Amino acid sequence: MALLPALLLLLLPLAALAAAAVLLGLPSYNIPPGVNQPAKLRLVLTLLLGTAALGRILEKTGLCSQITFGRYVRQGRKLGLDPKLFIQDLQFNEIPVRVYQPKATSDGPRRGILFFHGGGWVFGSLDTYEKVCRYLSRESDSVVVSVQYRLAPEHKYPAAYEDCLSASQHFLQHLQHYGVDPARVTVCGDSAGGNLAAAVSQTLAGRSDLPRLRAQILIYPGLQALDFNLPSYQQNRGVPLLFRERAAFFALLYLNGDALHMQEVLEGSHIPPDMRLKYRKWVSPDNIPEQFKVRGVKPLRPTDFIAEVYETVKRFCEPNLCPLLAEDSVVHQLPESFILTCEYDVLRDDGLLYKKRLEDNGVRVTWYHLEDGFHGIISLYDYCGFSFPSGKRGLDRVVDFLKSL
Repeated sequence: MALLPALLLLLLPLAALAAAAVLLGLPSYNIPPGVNQPAKLRLVLTLLLGTAALGRILEKTGLCSQITFGRYVRQGRKLGLDPKLFIQDLQFNEIPVRVYQPKATSDGPRRGILFFHGGGWVFGSLDTYEKVCRYLSRESDSVVVSVQYRLAPEHKYPAAYEDCLSASQHFLQHLQHYGVDPARVTVCGDSAGGNLAAAVSQTLAGRSDLPRLRAQILIYPGLQALDFNLPSYQQNRGVPLLFRERAAFFALLYLNGDALHMQEVLEGSHIPPDMRLKYRKWVSPDNIPEQFKVRGVKPLRPTDFIAEVYETVKRFCEPNLCPLLAEDSVVHQLPESFILTCEYDVLRDDGLLYKKRLEDNGVRVTWYHLEDGFHGIISLYDYCGFSFPSGKRGLDRVVDFLKSL
C-alpha cells in the first residue's frame, strides 16, 4: 500500500484516459432531475467511475487489485484532534473499534451508539466514517463505538455479522467503563451497516443476559437478496451511488467471495418457487405503498428456477444475512426503530418493507424519507467538499431521534 501514492503519479496519463472514457459513458447512467444537486452528483459519479476504471487498469497490470485500490481511494485522510471529543482506538474481543466520548461533563450516564459502517461489506473503514461518527457523538452527546468488521471478499459471510455481534456484546458487558446508560444503547448503520445493525438487533432481542437495546437506526439498509426487481430496483437501476447490478454483486461477494451467477440472481432464478411463495407475504411489490410506484413499475415474466444456482446462494434465506426474512416471533421483540429511506435508491423498498413488518408486529417506527436523496448520501457528509444538503438533513433527523431516547 505504501507504493500507491507513487503509482498514482506514474499513472496520471492513464487516469486521464480513464476519466475521458467515463465522461463519454455518463449518458448510460441516470441522474434524475429530482435528485439533490444533480450536477454535483454527476461529478461524484465521474470520480467514482474514473476510480473504478483506473483500478481495472492497475489490476490488469498486476500492480494491485481493483478492490484494494478502491479501498485506498475511499480511505479518507486522518483527522486531527477534536476539541469536544476524546477519541481512542481499541479492540473489543480482538475487533478494532474507535470510541468517541464527549469531553463535556454529564449529569449522568450517556447514550451509547454502536455504529456499523456501509460499503457493501467490501469497502469502508473507521477513517471513512470518522466525520459522521464525530458528528453523531458531538450533536447527540453520546458515546459512539465505530466497529471495523472484516471485509469481503477476503472474509465471507458471516464474518462481518459475527464481528459486529461480538463487539456489541463486549460493549454491552462493559457499559459502566464508558459511562453509558444500559437503558439507552442503540445500534446504527448505513447500507451494509444497516443490514448488520438489523441482524445484530434481531440476535440480541432474544438475549436475557445483556442489557436490552433501546433502539435501532437503519439508514437505507439492504435487508434481502430474494428480489432484485422490486419497484425501487426498477426505477433506480442506473442511479448512483448504488446501481442494481452492484447491489447483487456486493451481496454475492459477501456471501461467496465471488460474483458468479449474478445474472441469474438478478433475474430471480436463484429462489425455489415454494420458497418465493413462502416469503411473498414479506417480500412483494404488493406491500409497497402506491405512491412509490408512480415513477413506473413493469410486471416481470417469471423466470425458471435453477437448482444449481440455489445451492450456491441458499444462505440468502438466513435472517442473519437477510433480516427482512426473520420470523414474526423475532420481529415483535425488536426495539423502537428509526428507518431512513431515499427516493432515488435501489434499496428504498427494502426499508419500506421492513418498516411494514415492524409496524405489523407492534414495533414503534420513526420513518424519514429523503424525497431528493440517493444511496450513500449520508456517507458523503463533509467528505472532500461533496456534502449534499439533503444528506445533512437526514443526518440531523438521526440526531433528533437519538435525543428523543
